[in-house]
Amino acid sequence: MRILFSILSISYIAGIFLFADSSVVSTLATFNPYSLLHIPLYGILTVLLIFSFIPITQLSVNSLNQINQRNQINQRNFYLLPGFIALIVAIADEIHQAYIPGRDASVTDVLLDLFGIILTLFFAFRLFKTKTSLIH
Repeated sequence: MRILFSILSISYIAGIFLFADSSVVSTLATFNPYSLLHIPLYGILTVLLIFSFIPITQLSVNSLNQINQRNQINQRNFYLLPGFIALIVAIADEIHQAYIPGRDASVTDVLLDLFGIILTLFFAFRLFKTKTSLIH
């Protein structure tokens, strides 16, 4: 299943870059004056990336408990990799937009992307931590 989520993640990233030059973005801009759609856009990307790195068999409560017992610090660091990749994509997308006529790069958009990434990582970590604590 990890391969499926990896393919979905790559497709989602490609979609972000391909739609940056699309008329769909200008249509959505009228409904999105503060660029708040960046938050769920990169939240979804982060979820896909998390599931790309966690094999589905490890999502069982027993497996997560074993991971948690081995090294809780490694589990926290494990979430940083998908978050870091999502942040790199966000920055690269803004740089890409700087070269598209009619679009501009924005630090605010990257901060909104980062907020979506952090929010998703927080909830994912809490969810998996809650699953492991139910056993104790």
